This record gives sequence, structure tokens and C-alpha cells, in this order.
Amino acid sequence: MALEGCNRCYASRLKPIFNVLHSESYRLFFFGLGVSLTGSWMQRTAMSWLVYRLTNSAFSLGVVAFAGLVPNFVLAPLAGVVVDRWSRYRIIIVTQVLLMVQASILAFFVLSDSISIWKLIYLSVILGLINALDMPARQSFLPELIEKKEHLGNAIALNSFLFNGSRLIGPSLAGIIIASAGEGGCFVINAISYLAVIAALLGIRIQPKKRRIPTSSVLKGLKEGFSYAFGMAPIRSIILLLGLVNLIGVPCLVLMPVIAKDILSGGPQTLGFLTGASGVGALLAATYLAIRAKANGLEKIVWLGVFFFGLGLISFSLSRAIWLSMAFMVVIGFGMVVQMASSNTILQTLVDDDKRGRVMSFYNMAILGMAPFGSLLIGSIASIISTLETLLLSGSICILASFMLTRRLSETLSFFIKLGSQSRNRIG
Repeated sequence: MALEGCNRCYASRLKPIFNVLHSESYRLFFFGLGVSLTGSWMQRTAMSWLVYRLTNSAFSLGVVAFAGLVPNFVLAPLAGVVVDRWSRYRIIIVTQVLLMVQASILAFFVLSDSISIWKLIYLSVILGLINALDMPARQSFLPELIEKKEHLGNAIALNSFLFNGSRLIGPSLAGIIIASAGEGGCFVINAISYLAVIAALLGIRIQPKKRRIPTSSVLKGLKEGFSYAFGMAPIRSIILLLGLVNLIGVPCLVLMPVIAKDILSGGPQTLGFLTGASGVGALLAATYLAIRAKANGLEKIVWLGVFFFGLGLISFSLSRAIWLSMAFMVVIGFGMVVQMASSNTILQTLVDDDKRGRVMSFYNMAILGMAPFGSLLIGSIASIISTLETLLLSGSICILASFMLTRRLSETLSFFIKLGSQSRNRIG
């Protein structure tokens, strides 16, 4: 009886997560995006393995990662202005088509055996340019798919669940396909996968929500967005902490091919297992946050996620067994997603809709914009000392940062919680 009651309790807590799927538009977008994201994770895993196979250099991994992410740092503020002025729906369709073309070109070069490290760098830059516009557009488009504003928190959490579910499946499939058909097979599958999200977008029927379209200059729009985002203490604190973690911690993941090959004496399947293990942790984090689906208490969870992420990096650097390394990768994935998804939920709940694109562009700038500099930094440090010592150093800094910022974040995010209900009323 007790077990039956417990099962009913969990079922009642899980049921609200999927309420948002009752919206036909969101449901179409959700499943189409899920297929596309799985292909994207396959390409990301295959790309890192290909770079290391061609160069046998940790520094080259950092350079390619830098090339793919630096456009987000440069263009994120401008992309936010564009997203707030133009149709987010049309922007996403265009960016998805361009991403499909990029993946097709990459597949052609690899399958024709004409790929080089320089071509990989150029194609990574193109990918970064497209993503700089696509990501804030997708995140800002989300509320337009939701019929009931009270389902917004569930939609954000469910999107995080989707992203990290594909992160679990994609790398594992990539490891199998690389071992059997080479990296080119992953790039072909990724190119095809974009057809799913494009078809879903074309099948969506939505009534665009009315929002104030700015008539001021682009420069003034940039200034207004910056003042809005960094003039409010909770938003500023979240963005700064995200930037710090993505500068010194998350870029360590680009070193996974080195760990898989040189430390664990494995191959592409080992890389896929490690990346997939982080996806398990990320999926657990997304499930936990989806069950909560409320902003209350997130001021404590954000910094705790940073702590677990740093602890996972330190533990991972000390492991020499693949099963133990996979366990620590679960912790790393959990901590990383707890911080990022919690921060996303807080920001999406707080911001005004006519500034949503700009705020989310700063969010992406903190995550993807700082990562290229971190990738270059981590790759350089790893080439000077060692890969494992680099992981140990980065994890220690993350833990130190989590303790230093605990009190400040708790105060500023508690202030946000009080403002959250007022902001939701404005959005509604």
C-alpha cells in the first residue's frame, strides 16, 4: 500500500510536466526539435573526434571550439535587437535551413576526404554565426507557442529535458557510427535531421502575440537592452556567474577526446559513453527542475549547481577507470544543467516580452560567448601543464566561486522572486 501510494505521488508530480504538450503548436515544435538536437549532438561529438584524429592536439580542440563559439560573443547583443524587431518564427525557419546547409557542406568535405583543420575552423565560424541568431530567437519564440502563461515554466523545463535527452542519445549514437562508418556518417544524419524541425515549423499554426516593436535606432536598442539586463541586480548576477563558469569550467569538456584516448585508452565509443554519461546527469537535472517548475527556491539551487559541477571536474581528473569516470560525468552534467536551466527559468519569468530577445542574447553570450575564450584558455593550459591538472584547477576555481558568490546570489535572487509575480502579470 505504501509503495502504491508513493507511485501515485510521483505520478501526480510528473503529470504537470507534460501539460504544455496539450498545445499542438508546442508539441510539433518539441518533437521536431528533438530529432534535430539529436543530430546536432552527433555532429558535435564527431567534430571533436575528427579534430583530434587529424591533429592529435588538445590546443587544436580549443581553437576549433573557439572558432565555433566566438561569434556568439561578438554578435549576441545585435542578434537580440534583431530578434526583438523581426518575426521570431521566420528567423528560426531561415536559421534552421542555413544550419542544414552547413552540415551538408561539412559532410561533403569529410566523405570526399578533402577535409582539413582549416576547413573545420571556417565551417565552425559559419556554424557560430548562425547559432548567434538562432538560439535567442528559439528561446524568445517559446512563449508564443504556449496557450496558457502558467505553462511557461513547464515549457522551459521540458525544453531543457529535451536538450539534455538528445545530449544523452546523440553522442552515444555518434560513437557507434564513427566506429563503423566514420565521422562523415554523423554529419549526414545531422543534415537530414534538420528536415524534422523545419517541417514542424511549417506545420505550426499560431496567432502571433502582440508586442511593441521598437522604432528607435539599432544602437539605441542595444543600449536599452544592456541597461535593462545589467541594471537589475538579479539578472546581472545570473549572467555574471554563468559567464564565469563558462569561461573556466565548461570549456574543459572539449578535452574529452584526450581523456578518452590517452587517459582511458579508448576510442570514439569511449568518447560517446563519457559524453552520454554527462547527458544522463543533465537529464536528471532537467527532470528535477521540470517537477519543480516554479521559481521559488532557485536562488539556492543556482549556486549549488556550480558547486556540484566543480566537484565533478575534480573527481573526474582523479579517475583512471571508465566506469568511475562515467559516474563523475553524471555529476558534471547534473551540476552544469541545474545552474543553466535554473538561470534560464528565472530570466524567462522575469523579463518583459519586448526585451526578451535582448536579455536571452546576453544569456547565450554568457554561455556560448565566454566559452570560446575559455576553450582557447583551457586548450593552452592543457598543452603547458597536463589535461588532468587543468581539470583539477578548473574544478577548484568553480567551487571557490560558488562559495564566494553564495550570499550575494541568494540576496539578489531572493529579490527577484519577489518581483517575479509582478513581472508575470506584465507578461500576461
